[in-house]
Amino acid sequence: MRTFWQDLRYGARMLTKSPGFTLIAVAALALGIGANTVIFSVVNTLLLRPLSFPRSEQLTAILAKDPETGELYSSYSYANFQDIRDQNQVFEQVAASYMTTAFLRTGEEPERLRGSYASADLFPLLGVNPLVGRAFSSEEERPGGNGQVIVLGYDLWQRRFGGDPKIVGQQLPIDDQSWTVVGVMPQGFKFPVGARQSDFWMPLASNLSEGPRAARGAVFMSLIGRLKPGVALEQAQAEVNAIASRLEAQYPEANTGLNIALVSAHERLVGKVRPALLVLLAAVAFVLLIACANVANLMLARATVRRKEVAIRTALGASRWRVVRQMLTESLLLSALGGAAGLLLAMWGMDLLVAAIPADIPRTGEIGLDKYVLLFTAGLTTLTGVVFGLVPALQASKTDLNETLKDGTRGMSGGMQRNRARSVLVVTEIALSLVLLVGAGLLFQSFRRLLEVSPGFEADNVLTAEVTVSDKKYPDKEQRAAFYREALERMKALPDVQAVGVIYPLPLGGSFEVFTFDIAGQPPFPPGQQPTSNRRVISQDYFQAMSIPLVKGRAFNDRDRTNAPAVVVVNETFARRFFPGEDPVGRAIIPGEGGDPVTREIVGVVGDVRHAGLDAERSPEYYVPYEQADVDRLTVVARTASGNPTNVAGALRGVFAAMDKEQPVYNVRPMTQLLDESVARRRFNMMLLGGFAALALLLAGIGIYGVISYSVAQRTREIGIRIALGAQIGDVIKLVLKQGLALALVGLAAGLVVAFFITKLMSSLLFGVSATDPVTFASVALILLFVALLACYIPARRAANVDPNVALRYE
Repeated sequence: MRTFWQDLRYGARMLTKSPGFTLIAVAALALGIGANTVIFSVVNTLLLRPLSFPRSEQLTAILAKDPETGELYSSYSYANFQDIRDQNQVFEQVAASYMTTAFLRTGEEPERLRGSYASADLFPLLGVNPLVGRAFSSEEERPGGNGQVIVLGYDLWQRRFGGDPKIVGQQLPIDDQSWTVVGVMPQGFKFPVGARQSDFWMPLASNLSEGPRAARGAVFMSLIGRLKPGVALEQAQAEVNAIASRLEAQYPEANTGLNIALVSAHERLVGKVRPALLVLLAAVAFVLLIACANVANLMLARATVRRKEVAIRTALGASRWRVVRQMLTESLLLSALGGAAGLLLAMWGMDLLVAAIPADIPRTGEIGLDKYVLLFTAGLTTLTGVVFGLVPALQASKTDLNETLKDGTRGMSGGMQRNRARSVLVVTEIALSLVLLVGAGLLFQSFRRLLEVSPGFEADNVLTAEVTVSDKKYPDKEQRAAFYREALERMKALPDVQAVGVIYPLPLGGSFEVFTFDIAGQPPFPPGQQPTSNRRVISQDYFQAMSIPLVKGRAFNDRDRTNAPAVVVVNETFARRFFPGEDPVGRAIIPGEGGDPVTREIVGVVGDVRHAGLDAERSPEYYVPYEQADVDRLTVVARTASGNPTNVAGALRGVFAAMDKEQPVYNVRPMTQLLDESVARRRFNMMLLGGFAALALLLAGIGIYGVISYSVAQRTREIGIRIALGAQIGDVIKLVLKQGLALALVGLAAGLVVAFFITKLMSSLLFGVSATDPVTFASVALILLFVALLACYIPARRAANVDPNVALRYE
């Protein structure tokens, strides 16, 4: 231990004697270690840390699986939920829920809340008890029961009620009904886990006593179960397969093709973000390796200067292991400084990263420095010190005493072996940099091509605003339709408004309505084989407001009202898929929208709109007039003449306030914002990987420059002789460039081979571009070659300006 402290003190003195070397090395290591710490904190939170529920490994998402595409989705009816819950023998409990919004009307303006309807088993299943009061009971959860109770989220309790412990028993006016508060959940509790906010939970069946949602074919719920101890997921899957077969046989009209899939709740939450996170983790690992290579090169150069010191220590009796240990102690001290600086950078960078992470990535609020992240940083720091310090330490310990201790020894080069080690490190830097640059280039190409995709509408100069009309104050659909009709007329008269319409659900808004249908004049499809289509409820000027082209037929007009013949407009994909080779205008469909089937005549065909995202496939969609549909929530879309559509936001709110100030207007935002949010995750991946690639490129350029500069210093005498014998400036430059380009070309070749295989792992992150896109590979190689040339040219020019008289006296 005493010798360790001696080595540590001596290493500290040596580092303080070379402040420039120490500062550069610590900065490079801090960037690499800091970047790794930040990304690992995200990976740790999302991928490694279990869900914050007791025995969370038993929590299982019960999903439906599309037999054709294999896509998994959360979509069950209340009746099927009850049967799955009652018939299984593998789950301790099964719970159902679905997200909703509501309006708390305790202030001057209603506050929009986000919450869920949930079955009474949800809180016991998750193993979390309310902080205050209780959860709702099974009796309160039954259809027709005393279900006007509500459990509040901690944040809402603090925000609106100041954490009042007497909140239990109070009546809250929510959506024109009075709800009794029975409990408050603990701080940090959120369900669904990936929800942006969880303000409340209401009894599930209180909203299912009647109407189309109570039907077995109405699928809209998410199911979660807790496996019994000792039950494997495969065993549970076999049992739910048997339950699905029984339900299909009992209720063929609703359950033909029912396919139940079980996935761990954690995997369901993070499965889609795993590929991107692993790519980013690999990227920061590459950055750290490049930083280590740079520092190792600095250490090799420094070891050359210290050869005589090492030789003297050896001559005085120091063993090779003693010399290696001293060098490694200095390396570990250097890496500790880099790790400390990296941790400070990580604390600052983590806040920036969390702020930049798209809102649809789950659990971002939990990201931070915990003991596992600190242990990772400590381990990484130690490993880094060994990685960049071992080769220089071994090289320094191989000292020829006789040669080194001679006075006047020329060219403290350390021999060809040391030069080869430096060259290998630079080649490695170039190869790793190329891999990162290719990955970033592919993401950039994907993002660029994604932005080139037309959404099917023009988002510029369009303002959107959601409006919900109370079905208590306006109980009849005719009253609600009249309310929206008057509002549209008033909004049309606003200055700067060119066209205005309403729709539900809004494109790129995240909501969907999917219905089955039959085609009039053809035999009904067998149960389970009916085609499906997205439904959109709109006003007659919606297509004009969104600049959606009318392909054939007509749009809706003033005649398409409540008591008029039922009509529908379909998109081009609907027309091609279900009426191939014929004109669909004049044909009719019979959608299964609940209630008595209504035959709707197709009066027009419009262009496709990418409602699910720019990278989503076009899907069949049909539009119905809002006056022929029973809806209480619609989104206003107003096209303005000015470049900033938010200028009319105040006037739009004023229209509804003048009509009925109790009807809330919310989510007022330009359509371009939704378009921007739809590509946020891809932009985030591209920018982050691009930043790491740029850092790698900078470090690689510095590495090449350092090696070539050092080589020029070694060959100063040789270059002076060449110039004295008549060599021209161009000849000297070519000589130096040749050495640097040789390293660069070897690194490029190795990097291209590695990138060819590694980028295939990124396929799920790409859009419209191959993982081995030759244009990207070639472009990146040329960029890196240019950087290498630039890094070589500066020392080459310096070499060409060597004074022969000075060079010939160079020792």
